[in-house]
Amino acid sequence: MTDARAPGDPTMPALLNRERAILEFNRRVLAQAQRADVPLLERLRYVCIVSSNMDEFFEVRVADYLEAARRAGSGVSTRDLDSVAADAHALIDDQYGVFNDEVMPALQQQGIVILNHGSRDAEQRRWVAAFFEREVRPLLVPVGLDPSHPFPQVANKSLNFIARLGGKDAFGRENTFAIVKVPRVLPRVIRLPDKLAGGRQAFVLLTSVIRAHLAELFPGREVEVFSQFRVTRDSDLDVDEGDVKNLRQALRSGLTTRHFGQAVRLEVVNTCPAELYEFLLQQFALPPAALYLVNGPVNLVRLFQLIDQVRDDSGAPAGAALRFAPFEPAWPQKALPRQASMFDRLRERDVLLHQPFESFDPVVQFLREAVHDPDVLAIKQTIYRTGSESPLMDLLIEAARRGKEVMVVVELKARFDEEANINWAERLEAVGVQVVYGIVGLKTHAKLLLITRREQGRLRRYAHLSTGNYNPKTARLYTDLGYFTAEPDLTGDADAVFQQLASLGRTKPLRVLLQAPFTLHKQMLAHIEKVALAARDGRRARIVVKVNALTDPALMRALVGAGQRGADIDLIVRGACMLPPGIDGVTDRIRVRSVVGRFLEHSRVSYFCWGDAPDDQALFLSSADWMARNMFGRIEVAWPVRDAKLRQRVIDECLVPYLHDRQDAWQLHADGSYERIGTDGPSAQQALVARYTEGGG
Repeated sequence: MTDARAPGDPTMPALLNRERAILEFNRRVLAQAQRADVPLLERLRYVCIVSSNMDEFFEVRVADYLEAARRAGSGVSTRDLDSVAADAHALIDDQYGVFNDEVMPALQQQGIVILNHGSRDAEQRRWVAAFFEREVRPLLVPVGLDPSHPFPQVANKSLNFIARLGGKDAFGRENTFAIVKVPRVLPRVIRLPDKLAGGRQAFVLLTSVIRAHLAELFPGREVEVFSQFRVTRDSDLDVDEGDVKNLRQALRSGLTTRHFGQAVRLEVVNTCPAELYEFLLQQFALPPAALYLVNGPVNLVRLFQLIDQVRDDSGAPAGAALRFAPFEPAWPQKALPRQASMFDRLRERDVLLHQPFESFDPVVQFLREAVHDPDVLAIKQTIYRTGSESPLMDLLIEAARRGKEVMVVVELKARFDEEANINWAERLEAVGVQVVYGIVGLKTHAKLLLITRREQGRLRRYAHLSTGNYNPKTARLYTDLGYFTAEPDLTGDADAVFQQLASLGRTKPLRVLLQAPFTLHKQMLAHIEKVALAARDGRRARIVVKVNALTDPALMRALVGAGQRGADIDLIVRGACMLPPGIDGVTDRIRVRSVVGRFLEHSRVSYFCWGDAPDDQALFLSSADWMARNMFGRIEVAWPVRDAKLRQRVIDECLVPYLHDRQDAWQLHADGSYERIGTDGPSAQQALVARYTEGGG
């Protein structure tokens, strides 16, 4: 689907298709699995990541796309659907090609093998048979289909087998088809004992184990043909927030039915007979385009389990030869000496954390110090994705038990984290924490932590703001920026946001913090216009934006206009970008690149320059991508970095090296395709790892 030219704006190009842009991002991830300079197990990990991303693509984007196609006037046509489906098919075919022809042969050369039934020797087969009898068969319930045994409910992304049976059942009837549902509790990758592996690290897949013994599940019948299969379903929780009295209870109820939403994709192995997959398509009410015949396991995501089980010669997890070299994030000793009070340091100056190159531990320490400080009276925090285990949540619970006033804004609708967040909300409420769930109709995506402390007879606030989640695990994998401050304007604005989320009342205009859905979008447009006017007047005019996605029409239109008036614009967009750069006379001053490396790029930085004076520039950090949903459908924040040294540090670490990256960077062309910029030049992420390993920063 393309966006028509803007009314009255003949120079606005047609926008790129968003779904195709998402698929192009996954092609860049898949390209990581093809790089000889990436360790082998990490190459397999990228293959798995593509599968995980594609699952979400179908669960969310394709499901929404199908819904839009059914609505008159949505602008989505059958042709659009067919085109996206064709691109998805091609990507998945290429993914299995990389897996079968590149990654697995390379792992085999390193003595890491997956053995199918035909390649297992007699002793290995005996072991697998015993494993099947002991661990697998007791949990399988084959279902023969007939009028009293209808097609069973098949959960989203679950592993299943379908078989056509010969002969008659125990009651003399000729029921043809049977389904075997495989419980999720069974491991998908099983490591063979070393004594049976012949000096290698040998694994068998659960699908291979069941396949080898499928006939044993149907005594007296002949399994004529069979296939493993997997169905992907619409996984958005459909809750009418305006019509429920308790959102938490409604969502918890919805979680029980999420796994059985509308089917959007059917995966079977490419040897599956047509009669089987046609029967399945009919059962799931899917068109032929929704069928994916794959050359291998139907769920490559589960091969993460293989990566975790590979060992080196000492029995420890595989070392640097097969994985990325270990990297320990640095504690910012100069800015936050471990032995000093963080409150004392923040009264002197703001502190910036650049994750994962710097440790997330100071955030935990900040909260821990607040919990144990008798002068701290109140703690407020937003929670979006914190994980099922979290030291931060444990500390908030401890703070409430110590009698502090604790308020937590829990976003219950954080996709695929709903259950964890509901559980945390209930645990927090149980100890007296004031828990609110944000604003009806708006997700709370802002990342804020506010601490109020009594000092010398008056109250003083301290805050941490972040571009990413309060999750120590992902903080080691995602690039993000965290900002500690005691600056009164900024902490006062943060408190006003919390007050608004709790009371739903109007607040005074914020002084420095930008907030969606109120001022963030307007201010980004205003800053783009400020740069555009500078370009028109012949002054220095520069925009650099680093986000995960760029799909908001108004922001793209403003960027195009600024470029046409002479501004130089660089966009570092990790994922979907709908703005086509490099069109002569239209977007020829706009360049778009994407960086895909060891860490997931997640920080959002917006830099504007409209002259040569020191004050003719502004840099904002934000929790928001440049998408309409972030600008109008979420509570988001952006804040200016007004400290000149910290602002320059953000430029030097988050913008400049990414604009010069020639290893992990890709250039977007006007037709929506991407081209790798280089293979042997500087890498922004590697340079930052080296800098912080050496104690810099």
